[in-house]
Order: sequence, then structure tokens, then C-alpha cells
Amino acid sequence: MAKKEEKEIRVTEYSNGKGAKIDFYSPRARDKDHDSIHIKIDTDKKTFETITKIDGKVEKSKGGCYLTTACMKHQLEEFDDNCYELFMLRWLRDHIVSKGDIKHYYEVTPLIVESIDKLPESNDIYNYIYENVIIPCVVAIKHGDFEFAYNRYKNSILALEKEYVSPSFEKRANKVLIKQPLVSTY
Repeated sequence: MAKKEEKEIRVTEYSNGKGAKIDFYSPRARDKDHDSIHIKIDTDKKTFETITKIDGKVEKSKGGCYLTTACMKHQLEEFDDNCYELFMLRWLRDHIVSKGDIKHYYEVTPLIVESIDKLPESNDIYNYIYENVIIPCVVAIKHGDFEFAYNRYKNSILALEKEYVSPSFEKRANKVLIKQPLVSTY
């Protein structure tokens, strides 16, 4: 009877204490062309990066979830990524939120977190998100008011995107337009 190869999972805490790397390897981990997923978590910046290698194709993505960050900032040392609030919000995401909205969320939230983190009042903003988005959504989900929770969730994304992401893009666009020399093709 052949021995079943098992997947390998490694968790390595960074020596500076500000995060960890989680590596998932396919049973063929010793082969040159093995499949793997690597997640680099920076607890200081509240961001993560995912590197996925499947069938030789490598994809990278960076992320920062403002809902998770708000919970982290609010709960501080008691924070658990599987806390009740995030459990309920993930349930909403997995059962109610459209795939298009989920895709948009994962595209825009790292930009929202990046913009908020640059502000001196970032802790106040995350507390506001916790108290005015997360808690009302969790209470609504608990009471079966999924429409309210979904609308609060979606409207918060749109409002935060308008407040923190759009101005950032406008500033970048203006800088690019100002810095680019006019080149004649004649």
C-alpha cells in the first residue's frame, strides 16, 4: 500500500515580531513544479500579500481589509481574526453579497486602508467604522435583517472609496499631468 502524501503547512513568525508568513504546499512540495500558496502578514501595517503558484502560474495580490483593521484597532490585544464580528461579516459576504461586490471590495479596500493609515486620525476613523459599520451590520445579521446589513456594508465601501481613494487618484493624476513634458512628434 502506497503512503499517502500530505500537504505541508508552515507558519513562520517574523523575527521582528510584526507578522508572519504562512506557507501551504501541495503534496508534491519536493518537486520542482509544486503548487503553493504563501501569505505574508504584516501586523504592524495591518496588510497582507498572497503569492499563489498553481500549475506554474504565479499570481500576487496585496490586501488590507478595513473591516479587519477596524476590529484590530478597536479590540487591540484581544483581537482574534475569528472574532464574532468578522465571523458574522464573512457569513454575510459568503451568503448574501454578490460576486461583483466582493470583487470590488477586494480591489478597493487595500487602497482605503493605505489612505486611512497615512492619516494622523486613523484610529478615530477605524473606531468610527467599527461603531457605525461593523456593529450595525452584525446586529442586523443577528436579527435576520440581511438587506440592511448588505446596504450598510455596500454603502460604506462606496463612501470610503469616494472619501479616501478617489482624491488619492486625482492627486496622482495631477502629478502625472504636471510632470509629463510635452513631446512633439514632428
